[in-house]
Amino acid sequence: MSKIIASAAIRGAHKIVERAEKKYAEALKKHGPGKEIAYPNTGYYLPIIYGILGIPVKTLGDMKPVIETCRRILPQPVREMHHLPYLAPALDAGMATFFAEEIEEAIDHYLEKPDFYQMGEDPSPERLWLGAADDVIMRKRGVEFVDGTAPGFAAILGAPPTKEIAVKLALELQEKNLYVFMAADTEGRTMSQQLREAGVQIGWPTRLVPFGPRTSATVFAIGFATRAAMSFGGIEPGDFRKILIYNKDRIFAFALTFGTVSDEWYANGAGAINYGFPVIADTPIPEVLPTGVCTYEHVVSNVPYDKMTAKAVEVRGLKVMVSKVPVPVSYGPAFEGERVRGEDIFSEMGGPKAPTVVEWTTSRPMDEVEDGKIEVIGPDLDEVQPGARFGMAVLAEVAGRTMQPDFEPILERQIHHLVNYAKGVMHIGQRDIAWYRISKDAFEKGFRLKHIGSILHAKYHGDFGGICDKVQVKIFTDPKKVVEILAKARSVYGRRDARVEGMTDESEKTFYSCTLCQSFAPSHVCVVTPERTGLCGAYSWLDCKAAYEISPTGPNQPIEKGKAVDEHKGQWEGVNAFVGRASRGNVASYNAYSIMDNPMTSCGCFECISAVAPSCNGIMTVDRDYPGMTPSGMKFTTLAGSVGGGAMTPGFVGHSKYYITSRKFVRAEGGIKRIVWMPKKLKEDLRARFEKRAAEEGVPDLLDRIADESVGTTEEEILPWLTEKGHPAISMDPLM
Repeated sequence: MSKIIASAAIRGAHKIVERAEKKYAEALKKHGPGKEIAYPNTGYYLPIIYGILGIPVKTLGDMKPVIETCRRILPQPVREMHHLPYLAPALDAGMATFFAEEIEEAIDHYLEKPDFYQMGEDPSPERLWLGAADDVIMRKRGVEFVDGTAPGFAAILGAPPTKEIAVKLALELQEKNLYVFMAADTEGRTMSQQLREAGVQIGWPTRLVPFGPRTSATVFAIGFATRAAMSFGGIEPGDFRKILIYNKDRIFAFALTFGTVSDEWYANGAGAINYGFPVIADTPIPEVLPTGVCTYEHVVSNVPYDKMTAKAVEVRGLKVMVSKVPVPVSYGPAFEGERVRGEDIFSEMGGPKAPTVVEWTTSRPMDEVEDGKIEVIGPDLDEVQPGARFGMAVLAEVAGRTMQPDFEPILERQIHHLVNYAKGVMHIGQRDIAWYRISKDAFEKGFRLKHIGSILHAKYHGDFGGICDKVQVKIFTDPKKVVEILAKARSVYGRRDARVEGMTDESEKTFYSCTLCQSFAPSHVCVVTPERTGLCGAYSWLDCKAAYEISPTGPNQPIEKGKAVDEHKGQWEGVNAFVGRASRGNVASYNAYSIMDNPMTSCGCFECISAVAPSCNGIMTVDRDYPGMTPSGMKFTTLAGSVGGGAMTPGFVGHSKYYITSRKFVRAEGGIKRIVWMPKKLKEDLRARFEKRAAEEGVPDLLDRIADESVGTTEEEILPWLTEKGHPAISMDPLM
């Protein structure tokens, strides 16, 4: 490593550690060692310290051994005549930097200034900085690094010289599907502020994340990477070697620096290199070109702005798959969370203020589909006035040798994501409640309704080529035609719903596996049945069937369920045999419909967790969007740490939201009549489906007898209320 870089990194580390020591001493004097301290709503404490050192920092007193470790590993400054290799001391300095900066951020911005950072996924007009991601964001966004939706991230230090360059770089990184984590300033400028001034939407939904204004906010990016290794890689806290290797091999990240590189920046750069993350600079700093810790070069400098993204991708060894969709706007998953607000709307179709929009994908005989044919029947956007609101019907007709009617709703459901990937196009809903907004900017760039057809044609072929040989799309804006298509589509929806709702586990001989999550939960095998969706909620039985047709060697494999071992609890010989093989012998059997007796293993992507509430003789259920305490004595994040990772935990089970209203939900213990507590929002989200299911059980008002956080968050608080309401669980056979 360059002596100049090593010297600067070590000097910077000394400054940062000394600053953290001072802040720690002041906080200790003011608050005492027992003062609780943490990043909000996370079970990972201060994640770099927890992951690398295995120390859960819960109080100020817990920081003392971390400070001592910083001092122990901090190398002496490089002397003029020093001739030894510099890499190892610089890497140690970088790691000490991260430990110290986590302490600094925890004290400065969470203990002393608890309102400094905006909570949630989006900045507010008053507070730009988001700080550390909580566990809800981590679970929601982190899985994208596992399934390849987000191959990596760019950690930004400082800001380009102009907001125009900042916008161009952000767009290029988004188009590569990368997250952009922004920290630090250059001469008072930050890239986050530049993007906001330019009118660019920033926040987690657009993958442009404003972590903080200081250099120390860099630790939020590295902390995210550390947590990914523990959460999705199944690595134990303190196993620093595996965490660093996981990040080098799995999290394709790099750092981009803008402007003068300070000693503190060099120190953070050295820390990033520990993780295999190279540094790309726009200034002529010394380079470190030989390979070693990073896959290729460690530090590359003096890179022009128009080549910066490409150079970073090349140096990191990132293989980015970008679908080439023929539309005149940028296209990719990074734009899915973008919103088109009132003042930006060129045209609106559907929603509360416009006539109906209907979407329908249907299969046709091969000779009735002309591949690539896209028609707009009625006015296109350049034939209506700005601000126009009107109805629309999107009809995608597909043909394929292996296409089946069961696949139609699977393809149709993808329209939401595929259209949303177009920058400046907002899509909400599906079927006959779809809602489109086209921005003025997208219109000015040439986007027209025919491009919706271009997107569906390209992506149906690209993503579903195994079942789609031909695709043609018709976009109707003529009001009479829209009404005609709407009537036909609703008739098909009715038949589909009857087919899906009529399916039972007993009526199907074949279930499907999902082993997508085995990369971070090696012993977990999700078995998807007609009446039990995948734990993540993203895969139904029909989805898995379609996925198998598309990719016969993929993670969704057919399972012949075979002879029943226990039909009531949901155990079959064929399923046991498959799970035994797919879990590499770690799981011999499980019961699909039980929470007490060998329940299904859980990965970590589950939407909900159910846990036994012994005093209430029932079950509490919590979803990952609820941040508060539950009657189990644990928040969702703590429960997830106990239940996930492929564990089989009697008394606890992970599942999807809609599985709650399945007839097979914990059937062995009495089904939904056992549910005694749910968050209020979850109750309202499921109300229509739940009440229908409860009526089948003879308790139509069951949902209103189930406690929520307004009643209490402990078993002692909710039991009297449940008794007063006559909740059926109180009089059922004992669970324990």
